Amino acid sequence: MAKPKFQIYSDAAGKYRWRLKDADGEKVALSGDSFASESDAKRAAQRVKDTAPDADIED
Repeated sequence: MAKPKFQIYSDAAGKYRWRLKDADGEKVALSGDSFASESDAKRAAQRVKDTAPDADIED
């Protein structure tokens, strides 16, 4: 079975962004900001991955 995955990609402006896809390949989250380097985008995605399991959902 496929797992969710973060993808790092270059946008139209040549900056980097991340997106999270679910096991079916559907986008479920996108970075709001662009990053100057691929490594910066990877670090941002890792921060989300590390923090999200503890996040609450607010109404």
